[in-house]
Amino acid sequence: MFANQKQPEPSSDVGAIVARIVSGDDARRDGEGSGGRSNELRSLIGALVASARAAGKVSLIGGRWLTDLLVDVTPRIPLRDLSTLRAQHPGLSDDDLAQTLISGAAKATGAVGAAGGALAAVEFAAPPTLLTAPVQLAAETLLVAAIEIKLIAELHEVYGAAVAGTTRERAAAYLVAWTNRRGIDPRQPGALRLALGGPAKAALRRRVIRRAGRNLSTMGPLMSGAVAGSLINHRETRRVGDQVRADLRGR
Repeated sequence: MFANQKQPEPSSDVGAIVARIVSGDDARRDGEGSGGRSNELRSLIGALVASARAAGKVSLIGGRWLTDLLVDVTPRIPLRDLSTLRAQHPGLSDDDLAQTLISGAAKATGAVGAAGGALAAVEFAAPPTLLTAPVQLAAETLLVAAIEIKLIAELHEVYGAAVAGTTRERAAAYLVAWTNRRGIDPRQPGALRLALGGPAKAALRRRVIRRAGRNLSTMGPLMSGAVAGSLINHRETRRVGDQVRADLRGR
């Protein structure tokens, strides 16, 4: 599990909120309504506003702030090891367990999209709060990425390819896997030396920006954003899971 590692101060509240939300998804697959999700997003948006102010305008440009937040948050994402997954889903084959995890993650990100759309609908009815729209988009993107990274890490557990190493090494490896939509091969000598600097960090930033672009549909008027956000997140998370599962199965 990525556990209890001290984070830089500007993102410490963000990390705690994201970890709590993502952890709650494991025990709540049948889910709260969008009202509960909207409350969670509101608390995350508040923490992100403080983080954005601390980061300054320069860091907000080009996705640097959001990318750095994701790097800081990832070691705090709660992961289940194989024994926990087996205990929670007894009697399933590897492929059936993987499918269950993919479906659950897709449902979770769909719920995030629906809640974000519902929140946007309220904001469109109250124009002064539209100033929070970019931060709301960041909150949804961060949550969706965290859920997908958790899915990728747990798929590695299912297929016997869990990454070893320190918390930060494992977090970096799974961030690279999320960026590339590929599994990490633990047999590769450099698998745990994937520093998130230079080209790897730039690739991660591009992936974050693309993911945020897909979440723009959440900002649609009335409840159209809720429907679009739910469908797009569900589809994209399923696609990520299917790609990584196919890669891991191929080995």
